[in-house]
Amino acid sequence: MRTKLTILIVAVVANLACASGVVDVHCHMISPEYVAALDGEGRLMDEGFPLPRYDVEAHMRWMDDAGVSTSVLTMAAPQPSSAQVVRQVNERMAQFKREHHGRFMFCAALPLPDVDAAMAEAVYALDTLGADGIKLATNVAGQYLGLPQLDTLMAVLNERKAVVILHPHKPEPVNAEVMQQTPLAMQEYLSETTRAVANMITRNVPARFPDVRIVVPHCGAYLPLAVPRMKSLAPVMQSAGKIGPIDWDANLRSLYYDLAGAHSPQVIRTLLSITEPSHLLYGSDYPYVSAVALSTSLERLRRYLNDEPDLAPYAEMILHRNAERLWGVDE
Repeated sequence: MRTKLTILIVAVVANLACASGVVDVHCHMISPEYVAALDGEGRLMDEGFPLPRYDVEAHMRWMDDAGVSTSVLTMAAPQPSSAQVVRQVNERMAQFKREHHGRFMFCAALPLPDVDAAMAEAVYALDTLGADGIKLATNVAGQYLGLPQLDTLMAVLNERKAVVILHPHKPEPVNAEVMQQTPLAMQEYLSETTRAVANMITRNVPARFPDVRIVVPHCGAYLPLAVPRMKSLAPVMQSAGKIGPIDWDANLRSLYYDLAGAHSPQVIRTLLSITEPSHLLYGSDYPYVSAVALSTSLERLRRYLNDEPDLAPYAEMILHRNAERLWGVDE
């Protein structure tokens, strides 16, 4: 009899086997129960802008038009307070995966900051719902990734060799006036992502849980700038007793990067200063950007990946092959 892990791997392979087109690792499913829960909590504008409408049929029409074979769904921001709603969102994404075979995968949300509940949901989502990974917010109610209390959760994810997709959420605490002046998506989301990954690196979280593969969103945020600075300042911080030794190679080896947002040849070259071409992935950020704009952006990506001599060897890798390898599909 096949184990649950074997069944999960078979399902992933089935989903991606037909991925002759693009694999989109960064898109969001916004369900009615999710919107209703946030409305009930008075949090529809928590992230500073309204939630876009989501319709699975419209999503697939865009995928067909743009040449996207498979999309990896995650829950949007903000995180609802109810663990029941988180479960409902995960079950809705699992339903879409079942009903639209091969078109959707999903990374399940967890009801943090309750670590015990999050571990239980991770096991249920991966082992029962057939989740293809886990989505983690940069912080939930001020509980930031990298904190020691999350190590038990990371151990569970490491045991299951989970893919983890990160996504920035509103920082806690936050200066409301600053957020109004410069919307979160323009600046704080990049800072949030960089902060969360830096927190994990300084505690060697990726190095200590090497079977967890972590996808960093939005072209790596500020990490190509932050990592060299962190390296240069690490000896000073260590001599002052602020941090311990850091295994840079092991930490960076676990990080992948999606190209959702303002990708360009220059951005990709900058990312390659801290990672390998095999760790770059396509991401759309659907439905936060219009279908027309996303199609234009994807076509531009295809064009310069083919036209730039130094990037051309990586075109198929970035568009789909790296994602296929990440989820264990044999070439």
